[in-house]
Amino acid sequence: MGRRAVLEGLATGILAQPWRGVLIHAADSLNLLTLAQAALIHVGRPAALSGATSLALHGISAVADTVVHLSVPPSKRARSKPGLVVHRAEYEPSDVIELEGLPVFSLDLALADYLCDGDERTAFAAVDQAMAGLPPAHCRTLRENVRDRLVDRRNRRGIHRGQMLLALATGKAESPPESILRLLVVEAGFPVPEVQFEITGVDGRRLYVLDIAWPGLRIALEYDGFAAHEERHERDAERDARMAGRGWVTIRATAADLRDPGRVLAELRDAFRLRSRHLA
Repeated sequence: MGRRAVLEGLATGILAQPWRGVLIHAADSLNLLTLAQAALIHVGRPAALSGATSLALHGISAVADTVVHLSVPPSKRARSKPGLVVHRAEYEPSDVIELEGLPVFSLDLALADYLCDGDERTAFAAVDQAMAGLPPAHCRTLRENVRDRLVDRRNRRGIHRGQMLLALATGKAESPPESILRLLVVEAGFPVPEVQFEITGVDGRRLYVLDIAWPGLRIALEYDGFAAHEERHERDAERDARMAGRGWVTIRATAADLRDPGRVLAELRDAFRLRSRHLA
């Protein structure tokens, strides 16, 4: 471009400089792939994209973060900066694969690291999403590979939490918020529920699929995304009435309840109390 064009681009806001020595189009300042490329250029190799960045590049939408995470060998001189987190870690060439032409930690390693070090709710949603849609054999393989990565970690911090989250994951949740809701109720002390539990008619035909359920007590917990809740309110109310006719109690949660689950947990406790007393 030439020095003059570069200076003009920076002055007019057409170009941006996320880190020293690297220029990008300002329109791509929130594009993770562009930022990841810029970070690798800035830090220099050897380096590999890791943490939340590697999970996002693997297609895990539960992790939404434009901060770039990358790992470098302990001997390499590189420092974290605003928008860029540098991790020092020992890793083998076999731990790194190429995605979009970039060096990225393998999915099993990225998941194991995030289960131990990342935000707990996001980490659980991420591993649940990674398993979603996989054939049972592939799901078992991924679980075993992540478990092996956890056992082999040199940094033992967070391993117990990571193993607990991995054991709880099923890959059956239809969205990350459903995964987070399930984690919330388990951490609140409720029994581990069924996921995507099917209600069938006398002829075996599937009638309903419940997001989260405790079949023994006939208690269901449904997550309503904002759009779905607005468009399907009447239909959901009718369905809840039909489920009540079958002896089920249905509690509904929204995105607001993920931030403050007090109401949902209180309703669940009341439902468990009443049903347990009835069965006794």
